[in-house]
Amino acid sequence: MSSFGEDPSCWLTCNKTVGKINVLRGLFTKSWSSDIRLDGKTAIVTGANTGIGKETVKDLAMRGARVILACRDLLKAEQAAGDISRDVENANVVVRKLDLADTRSICDFAELIYNTEKSLHLLINNAGVAMCPYSTTADGFETQFGVNHLGHFFLTFLLMDLLKHSAPSRVINVSLAHHMGKIHFEDLNSEKSYHPVKAYVQSKLANILFTRELAPRAEEMGVSVYAVDPGLVKTDIIRHLNKSLQFFVKTFGFLIKPPEEGAYTTLYCALTPDLPTGAYYSNCAMAPCSRAANDDNTASRLWAVSCHLLGIRWK
Repeated sequence: MSSFGEDPSCWLTCNKTVGKINVLRGLFTKSWSSDIRLDGKTAIVTGANTGIGKETVKDLAMRGARVILACRDLLKAEQAAGDISRDVENANVVVRKLDLADTRSICDFAELIYNTEKSLHLLINNAGVAMCPYSTTADGFETQFGVNHLGHFFLTFLLMDLLKHSAPSRVINVSLAHHMGKIHFEDLNSEKSYHPVKAYVQSKLANILFTRELAPRAEEMGVSVYAVDPGLVKTDIIRHLNKSLQFFVKTFGFLIKPPEEGAYTTLYCALTPDLPTGAYYSNCAMAPCSRAANDDNTASRLWAVSCHLLGIRWK
């Protein structure tokens, strides 16, 4: 009896199965590519040591950009930078410490960027925490709201002058599952009650509303702003999912995008000329967002509350 490796019929069956899986995945993932170069451009990618962030850095570096990996874990970030440098000839990638759960760290990071970088053309707010047990940031904010929304809100505020100086430039906010979200103004920090999914989708809706409110302010400065839904991607962010959801991910993993495909829409918004600012993009195209995400009153109120919580004035 022949082994699997020796039996051509087994390989044929396997190849047919793989082909069917690829067809199924193709229904959910739009293929995309671009030959645009980014020589002389500088980008910052938060959460760049793994997953979508790492793949985004790799692609931008291949196009000639100088890319700053803004990460909390410097060891993992250095490992990621090393991987990218081995894969991309003459990659210009550097690692900088950024803990989005600590406003002091965000201030230190921004100060270092102003002291070391002459320009900033792309700010990709990619980092995030998902459905984790209840905890708070160094400043006392619920972690998912504090990191996913307030951390990136504050970072963008601090770097806006450099983005303006480097115009045309772009800000990209990565957001998944906002359609289920609601902004609980009466309990933004989940102090009255906490559910990890509710807190997560609130923070992701906040990303969309932030994009919506920032876009008209930034446009007059030459800065475009986009919200991006990467789709369901196999990354470390799923580590806090409960057992039933983890079972779903494992069972239907063939439908889940690998990180390099998860980065497509981020890169689409970073590179495609003349994209309408303030819009929401999914699968490399403009997409409809939820009714809550289209609420200008909620967006304006969240902006004001966010400024108050962070102790800043941002008109």
